[in-house]
Amino acid sequence: MKSTARFFFATLLFIASISAPGPVALAQRPARAQGEAARGGSSLVERVGSTGILQLEAESFRKLTPRQQALCYYLSRASIAIDPIIYDQMSRFGLRQKRILEAVVAHPRGVRPAALKKMTDFAKLFWANTGNHNGYTSQKFLPEFTSRELEAAGLQAIRNGGLMMTPAEFRRELGELRQSLFDPSFEPMSTAKSPRAGLDILQASAVNLYRGVSMEDLKNFQEQNPLNSRVVKMPDGRLVEQVYRAGTPDGSVAPGLYAEQLTKAIGFLEQAKPYAEPGQREVIDALVRYYRTGDPKDWLRVGELWVQNNVTVDFSNGFVEVYRDPRGAKGAMQGFVSVTDDAVNHVMLKLADNAQYFENRAPWKDEYKKQGVKPPLAVAVEMLAENGDFGISTVGVNLPNEREVQEKYGTKSFLITGSSRAFARATGTTALAEFASSPEELRIVRRYGEEAENLHTALHEVIGHGSGKLSPRLTREPAFYLKEYYSTLEEARADLMALWNVSDPKLRELGLVSHPDVAKAMYYSAARVMLTQLRSTTEGDQIEEDHQRNRQLIAGYIMDQSGAIEVVTKRDGKRYVVIKDFDKMREGVGQLLSELMRIKAEGDYEAGKALVEKYGIRFDPKVRDEVVARYKRLGLPTYWAGINPELTPAFDRAGRVTSVRISYPRDFMRQRLSWSAMYDPGLLAATPAPAPRNARRR
Repeated sequence: MKSTARFFFATLLFIASISAPGPVALAQRPARAQGEAARGGSSLVERVGSTGILQLEAESFRKLTPRQQALCYYLSRASIAIDPIIYDQMSRFGLRQKRILEAVVAHPRGVRPAALKKMTDFAKLFWANTGNHNGYTSQKFLPEFTSRELEAAGLQAIRNGGLMMTPAEFRRELGELRQSLFDPSFEPMSTAKSPRAGLDILQASAVNLYRGVSMEDLKNFQEQNPLNSRVVKMPDGRLVEQVYRAGTPDGSVAPGLYAEQLTKAIGFLEQAKPYAEPGQREVIDALVRYYRTGDPKDWLRVGELWVQNNVTVDFSNGFVEVYRDPRGAKGAMQGFVSVTDDAVNHVMLKLADNAQYFENRAPWKDEYKKQGVKPPLAVAVEMLAENGDFGISTVGVNLPNEREVQEKYGTKSFLITGSSRAFARATGTTALAEFASSPEELRIVRRYGEEAENLHTALHEVIGHGSGKLSPRLTREPAFYLKEYYSTLEEARADLMALWNVSDPKLRELGLVSHPDVAKAMYYSAARVMLTQLRSTTEGDQIEEDHQRNRQLIAGYIMDQSGAIEVVTKRDGKRYVVIKDFDKMREGVGQLLSELMRIKAEGDYEAGKALVEKYGIRFDPKVRDEVVARYKRLGLPTYWAGINPELTPAFDRAGRVTSVRISYPRDFMRQRLSWSAMYDPGLLAATPAPAPRNARRR
């Protein structure tokens, strides 16, 4: 079992609500970002319904040496190679749905334009969510085209040479997929942590991490590969782990699930090795071995080597985060490639150097405080590749998750500046004016909001996740004891560490806070988000996503226990969250933070469950409907997807990379088809050439 360490969704809502940054925040932004803002350029490339598609940029790449740029290219290719895996993990139908959708949109000749538009839009949403369940809410979304329209388009794709099936085979395939695509009651939730209708969390979830297995079946089952396997119930009742692995060349370890994709990734990792930075070759070798064997001990070795490897070009590739699993055990496949953003990196370095200071001042009991804290390796980065379960909505991450690696070697914390800048350039300034409870809140967040957001992310990752000490009575990872509630509780604990420490004078001394109102801006966001985040859950009355649950838990607890915040209805008939007393709110932060640390340290499942169930899950649908309507009037997206920078290499006669060019394609469909073309080259070859760049700008 693992700790979870990703910071994303609520921060995006915060970014969407801020306006012009204060002078310190602006000074911390790279000159190139200021230039883009001055030109009025937007990172928003297109909208598909309520989904916004952003272009990621990584200008730090241009400062790299040719050797480092070649390394980026091959690591990015390895990241793309594993991308199909997440679609299969999210649904047993995912890859089959993806195959048909891509064949249709890549070979559109002869398809009626109106039907093709609906299918193209659905394909973009499918890629954006790695399947047909929303990535935030887990709720299934349906196409606007009909089954008959898809059948006609698929048959046309066959005639166009884009789908290698006979018409009879295609009709049979579509028949088997029809429920998964068109029936709203069939597998309506990808990850259902609060199931209904008498099902348990595995039976109610569409994710393809278990087959025919209930929670009762797993009571006495000891997994050998808890992170990288699918558990299947056989006809005779036995439980079998199907391990994710490529197999070894000598045949001593047989191939397992996802062998094709892992083998492809291994090939690119091997090509990256000649260009690796010091110590990185050993990391790659360890990862290749793990992909071949699937052995958890080999994964621990990857983490040990990786976390000690301080490099300019870094990467993650593996089955890492457990948010998608209702049990919080199975890792979803992700890949990223990053390059250090020197213009902002000083924030992360200063926090890491003072990790022990903040640990000592945590509000929990001394018995849970670490001594001799190993400062995390902290870095601000721009992303060159984001694939699989790692998307643009992630603005901070702390890895590795395995406790035994953390305790011996520490962690790495990433502040993802490229994503933050992309959101800031895309979202405008209207949401804050709509949801701010007073002119004072509007003034403070407009001036200090961006500074507070960057600091929140950094504190969450650098100070939050690595803090605290477990009781020696715990013999397993805390997630083993806290089960399906662990991710919510750990994300709340990391957020609370940011809220607790933002007013510490040490941050002013370090030059990371320009004014005491930065703390107020952060607190305003933590209160307001209990309303604003409801915009993404358009159905039902429950929150499923862990980051959303964590924010709801914090605000709901403080409102109930301290009375420091309240939801009020003003004369315009709209609801707002008002902070009545900042000091009392901080007391509430400390009280909840102390209790969450105790729950984690002692593995207190019942106490953790009680908190999440009481404060973190349910909401009033009438309030949600109001929030959705207000956001609809603002015209802001409620979900996001990203377009990666494109890396194009030049080779010499010996096949060595001599240079790599970076560009920003601003074409979501073409990029996603190019990724799939790694396995089906006909997809990219069939698509029409993109329009000129200026014709695609929005």
